[in-house]
Amino acid sequence: MINSEVQQIVDEVIISRRSIRAFLPDLISESDIEKMLDIAQRAPSGSNTQPWKVYVLMGARLKELSAAILDVHNHPSVDKPHTEEYNYYPVSWVSPYLERRRKVGWDLYALLGLGRENRQGMHAQHGRNYAFFDAPVGLIFTIDRVMEQGSWLDYGMFLQNIMLAAKGRGLDTCPQAAFTQYHKIIADQLKLPANEMLVCGMALGYADHSKIENTLVTERQPTPQFVTFVK
Repeated sequence: MINSEVQQIVDEVIISRRSIRAFLPDLISESDIEKMLDIAQRAPSGSNTQPWKVYVLMGARLKELSAAILDVHNHPSVDKPHTEEYNYYPVSWVSPYLERRRKVGWDLYALLGLGRENRQGMHAQHGRNYAFFDAPVGLIFTIDRVMEQGSWLDYGMFLQNIMLAAKGRGLDTCPQAAFTQYHKIIADQLKLPANEMLVCGMALGYADHSKIENTLVTERQPTPQFVTFVK
């Protein structure tokens, strides 16, 4: 029987998790990272397939990957554009998802003092993704191409477990779909086998609470708007 104190702790870990966009350089030990991943792998998966694979980047290798992506991000080729291998977002946006997407974007840019006309500043801020927002650890997640939609659902539970295990240790994260555009560069840098497909990236580290972007708290819709009790 779980007591109320444990319940409150679990609830607080879930509620306090946020996507952090500025990290301190403080290092995290490999053993701590391995422990978090060991806990996260207790996520459920259909028929216990465990479809996840993780590449942990630190130090020079993290910087090399970031530099390779940022070079292309800042000097895009018109002839050879980099595109996502799968559609993370809808091809055609509809309400209310479009409004939610726009709001979180403009709220972040407003905190950073970036007006809608400042395309260069917004491009630079988006590029911060590829430096893992200066986190000391970058995680790259892949999945075997033979796996289908159900395994991607399983993968989401694994990712959430990582973020909660990190939060419980005073660490923060930012799951990053932004990396999917540059899957070819990542595959080349990490020498990924042909059967592995990029799912996303994630920054891991200690939040820099002096940075204004980390004050962003996204809104959630009231529960009655998405829940139906069928009695």
